Amino acid sequence: MDKLLIRGGGPLSGEIRVSGSKNAALPILAATLLSSEPVRVSNLPHLHDITTMIALLRSMGTELLVDEKLCVEINGATTKQTTAPYELVKTMRASILVLGPLLAHFGRARVSFPGGCAIGSRPVDQHLRGLEAMGAQIDVDEGYITATCPNGRLKGAHILFDMVTVGGTENVLMAACLAEGRTVLENAAREPEIIDLANCLIAMGAKISGHGSATITIDGVEKLGGCSYSVMPDRIEAGTYLVAAAATRGNIKLRDIDPNTLDAVLVKLEEAGAKIEHGEDWISLDMEGRRPKAVSFKTVPYPGFPTDMQAQFTAMNAVAEGVAKVSETIFENRLIQTHEMNRMGANISVDGNTALITGTERLKGAPVMASDLRASASLVIAGLVADGETLVDRIYHIDRGYECIEEKFLSLGADIRRVSS
Repeated sequence: MDKLLIRGGGPLSGEIRVSGSKNAALPILAATLLSSEPVRVSNLPHLHDITTMIALLRSMGTELLVDEKLCVEINGATTKQTTAPYELVKTMRASILVLGPLLAHFGRARVSFPGGCAIGSRPVDQHLRGLEAMGAQIDVDEGYITATCPNGRLKGAHILFDMVTVGGTENVLMAACLAEGRTVLENAAREPEIIDLANCLIAMGAKISGHGSATITIDGVEKLGGCSYSVMPDRIEAGTYLVAAAATRGNIKLRDIDPNTLDAVLVKLEEAGAKIEHGEDWISLDMEGRRPKAVSFKTVPYPGFPTDMQAQFTAMNAVAEGVAKVSETIFENRLIQTHEMNRMGANISVDGNTALITGTERLKGAPVMASDLRASASLVIAGLVADGETLVDRIYHIDRGYECIEEKFLSLGADIRRVSS
């Protein structure tokens, strides 16, 4: 099993390109199952989760071609069977996103309950209630969700989500594109990745309005066609490198990133003392050699502060000047990485869903273990600001969400390398 060996000490400096967004790419790949013609998806990140989704599509007999740049052409109409097997679904929660497209296009779907990061309970009941409101019959048995359309086609419906759910919004949005009549989603998720998915569906011929707001309206069509679509840049990857630069008192420039998708993160980085500049597709950060200031925040659904950036900011706060209060309101186990940081000399106390972080000048290198995707990124940041060597174990988590992480950090001047057990 691979690990990352990090020797901390110096500031990050340089320029890197932001990869395509994993969280946008996965639902877009699932959405190709809706089309009756080939769909070409580009700017996919080279990540384990992406190859897992491609393998899942292939396992159902869907014809696809992958070129050397990981551009994928998928013909959803060739799908031969509508079961998403446990062996693949257990490794990646986003596999549940094939449920809506399979049901809407082929009238049936059988999908294993999903796996993924151990960051708390993430039930799929909102997905299922939305599909049931559109006329689907749902049965849960032996770890599988079986969905059918007794009337042959889903029906448009008015759906109010009990809570803001990104995956639920995506699944029901996709299914509604081929439903009969109008579907209105209330209390829908507003994330940029939802907008990217909707824009791809529109390019395929879907009729969608209101994406990016809490109310999305979909007028169902008989069929969707082909298109070519480029996935948006990964705002969480971008935020991670910006926080790493701030924690190490460095300066970096990111290319191929939309600053408008990172408003909440950039505000907090400026509060930490960073000088931020940006243009249409770039962001620069300069700490001018200064120690960051502690920043307090609470994670909330978009456009608020993202839960996927909490762990990275917690790592920065561990070496910041002052005391920060961080409240995690989305996932109950997402402060688990703080125990590993304390092993490195951080001063973090946790009470329920709130962490109180008293900054220390430096951390000390130690062997640490990642528990989930973003926690692993935060431990890398902690290693970059620690004296001595930090060995981050279980980095298969990080490979699910960060493309070429050690190469990118190396290009920014970090002392980091991948080692085998």
